[in-house]
Amino acid sequence: MSVSALVSAFMPAGSRMDCACCDLDERAFCAGLAQTSSALRAIRHDMRMESQATVFREGDPTDHIFTLVSGAVKLSKLMIDGRRQIVGFLFPGDFFGFGHNGLYGYTAETLSPVTLCRFSLLSLDTVVAGSRELERRLLNRMIAELSFAQEQMLLLGRMSAREKVSHFLLMLSRRATQRGDVASPLSVPMSRLDIADYLGLTIETVSRTLTGLKKEGLIAINGNTQVDLLDMQALEQIAAGGCLC
Repeated sequence: MSVSALVSAFMPAGSRMDCACCDLDERAFCAGLAQTSSALRAIRHDMRMESQATVFREGDPTDHIFTLVSGAVKLSKLMIDGRRQIVGFLFPGDFFGFGHNGLYGYTAETLSPVTLCRFSLLSLDTVVAGSRELERRLLNRMIAELSFAQEQMLLLGRMSAREKVSHFLLMLSRRATQRGDVASPLSVPMSRLDIADYLGLTIETVSRTLTGLKKEGLIAINGNTQVDLLDMQALEQIAAGGCLC
């Protein structure tokens, strides 16, 4: 289903959310841009979607870019042999939808009910052309996306399963504090399979590693969507390749 069809399914035509009601505050890429705020409001649309919905698919035309206002999104790519690789998880304040050669390079799917700000790429180009500050902010967002990709390359490299899972939990904790949430307990909206496909592990290995960390008293698992980091220092030592003796 196309982005336009999804928008029609979840929102009335022409619907827009008042930016004054946005919960992102300074996390929004458009925060504080007084000179261009009215132009941005004129081209943005509010988009609400349920869990497990597809925002766009890999290979679709890059018609829109998005800011995640609430909820969580996963990004994935299909490999030639049909296997799936999760390439990122997004949380409120994240900006996504950048493509290459006019096509999306990954599929974006919701992990929970979400609210998005959707911008037409052509319209945004016009607004950006008149604002050096907005241009700089968009560049910074693209640099941040590259940084996330580099971090995943580290995860998929020579780390052990124990190091990968510890690093992943600490990454979620760090990103939670960056958006103003507590460092622990963590909300973990992705499934064990999603985590496995992100870390390059099997679902059995992820489950076994989490259980091991729990038995050691380093984490507590509360249901399927919450993890309490009980010993951050020990987890950091594991993630860095240290040995707990």
